[in-house]
Amino acid sequence: MIRGYPRDASVAPGRKLVLHVSTDAPRFCVAFHRFVEGFEPMMRSAWLPGRDAAPRGAAEDWDWPAYELEIPRGWPPGVYAAWLETEHGPPAPRPPLWADHGAALFVVRGAGTRPLLYKIPLATYHAYNLMGGGCFYDRPVRSETPPGSKVSLRRPGGGIGGEVWGAVDDYDSSSPRQTFAHWDARFIRWLARTGHAAEFCTDLDIHRDPDLLSGRRLVLSVGHDEYWSEATRDAVERYVARGGNVAFFGANVCWWRIHVVDDGAAIVCHQGGPRGAFDHWWPETGANRPEDALTGVSYRHGGGWWDGRRDTRGFAVQAPEHWVLAGTGLRRGERFGARCSPPLVGYECDGAPLEAFDEATGLAVLAERRERWGTPASFRALAVGVLGDGWQELPPREAQPARGGIHAATLGVFRNGGTVFTAGTTDWAQVLDTGEPRVERITRNVIECLLGT
Repeated sequence: MIRGYPRDASVAPGRKLVLHVSTDAPRFCVAFHRFVEGFEPMMRSAWLPGRDAAPRGAAEDWDWPAYELEIPRGWPPGVYAAWLETEHGPPAPRPPLWADHGAALFVVRGAGTRPLLYKIPLATYHAYNLMGGGCFYDRPVRSETPPGSKVSLRRPGGGIGGEVWGAVDDYDSSSPRQTFAHWDARFIRWLARTGHAAEFCTDLDIHRDPDLLSGRRLVLSVGHDEYWSEATRDAVERYVARGGNVAFFGANVCWWRIHVVDDGAAIVCHQGGPRGAFDHWWPETGANRPEDALTGVSYRHGGGWWDGRRDTRGFAVQAPEHWVLAGTGLRRGERFGARCSPPLVGYECDGAPLEAFDEATGLAVLAERRERWGTPASFRALAVGVLGDGWQELPPREAQPARGGIHAATLGVFRNGGTVFTAGTTDWAQVLDTGEPRVERITRNVIECLLGT
């Protein structure tokens, strides 16, 4: 067995990547691959002496033997994997998208010259990373200061190369949900196929250096970007206020607040206790900062269906004349995305507060006082996928009991200096990867319009 992890999950070209590796093999090498439409080979290291080291707890810096490897200055920006190879067998000609050992994920940042920036949700990957015997969802390790559960960013896993908590996706068992392969790889592959050149960073990069957003026209967040620090959220909201654009092709976005601790080596999140969850964003907790103000929508107004085949009639179109839906041929009240595999609505959804929905016409009415939830007054619902009573979670909302009110995935847009788009569903990238033409057209419209191309 061989496993490893990067000390820091992003690096600039020409700098050194520090990999921490444990193996019982006498020697190993590192095969670097960049993800384009799959993992493409870039470089193989010399043979390195193998050293065995014991695993540690989920909240600890594992401090395994360190190996410094220089990243060539000419490497293009992207998401990379360090595949760890021993002499026990020939290397695979093209590594798989997902493996639970023998790989470590990292980002090579660019020079800041490309207008499109893709944000990798590293904190969410680690929230579900089971290496060390626990995560935020299973046998969590408690922190006193700040209070909450704690997980380390310096252990195997974090997108690839470790065990992951959660049920297998009934529609796609090739990768666990909370990994790079499941959503992000599919969207990045589509960007490459359609000629959209991006630079990349992690959410922790923005936490440390908000200037990474300077000069960008569009920032992308895809799939399941659940865990945000206040510093990351501050930076993105300031960027939008100054005219920058953001597109959320995902859901359950910014559902939990995290605290970055131990000099950037770990994160803490308080998700429940006798006095409630301190690290939700909405007003009942200390944060008093609804996530709706960032994205226009919230999981509070949506919901989740985690296990088995889900029941959905898809998105019902509300505003076919809007530029986001241009060229789709969709009509008002028409539904789309129900017959895809997976269905477009789910597995988790974010919604705007709705006052009414007419099942016969497919038309919805936004709540008049939606600002009380944090939804901007300028938010416009373009398509709505109402979640039925069979959904496994329809979260409680302020002044309403659990499962109360209308819960729906809401595809929408608003302006606050710059433009913010939300797809309202985690599985957008999964359906995009199948080539569904209306999902492709909407994705092109959003990216090309917000880039100004």
